[in-house]
Amino acid sequence: QIQLVESGGGLVQAGGSLRLSCAASEIVYKVSKMGWYRQAPGKQRELVAEITPRRMTTYADSIKGRFTISRDNAKNTVYLQMNSLKPDDTAVYFCYSESLFNKNREWGQGTQVTVSA
Repeated sequence: QIQLVESGGGLVQAGGSLRLSCAASEIVYKVSKMGWYRQAPGKQRELVAEITPRRMTTYADSIKGRFTISRDNAKNTVYLQMNSLKPDDTAVYFCYSESLFNKNREWGQGTQVTVSA
């Protein structure tokens, strides 16, 4: 069973920073693009950022210039550094992996990010 272990998140004031981590098994990490979606109350889940094994990145327009996604091959972990946080960034953030071979997608348990005004 593929497991994605998320950490980070929490409560922060507007303008503050948080870092999310998502650890995967080595096999999943090497052959999958990984990233985060988020879902705010009453809204659809939306892509935040993703990164391929070759470190090609995609970002949502709403977070460009504020969030940075990265990979640590030694730890099989993907990070989302979130700076200049806004109340609109408040959501549950879900890590995911998608195999580049069979498009199989797995999800982490989700972590709450709350940004106070």
